[in-house]
Amino acid sequence: MQFYKYHGLGNDYLVYDFLKGNIEFSEELIKKVCDRNFGLGSDGILVGPIIENGCISVRIFNPDGSEAEKSGNGVRIFSKFLKDSGYVTDNSFQLKTLGGIVDVKYNNL
Repeated sequence: MQFYKYHGLGNDYLVYDFLKGNIEFSEELIKKVCDRNFGLGSDGILVGPIIENGCISVRIFNPDGSEAEKSGNGVRIFSKFLKDSGYVTDNSFQLKTLGGIVDVKYNNL
């Protein structure tokens, strides 16, 4: 299980590259991984990219194991990961979250 750890404006998230492995994240596993004393420690886990019908999606999990609809810092962090990993090469794209579509535009990359 490989994670990437990113930080953005006071939040730290673990990113799990869904295209390089397909782990089912249970509530119990998420709690263990996010635990700051006994796990890796984070404010949540971002799982993706999930590509459906030409659209990139991300699943955002809170440290208590629940799934969030959207997170501003989570979207920011995941977008940086997508650019760093070469999954996105354009300066803008749309990212699908449980809470809807987010228009992402890179300003300083």
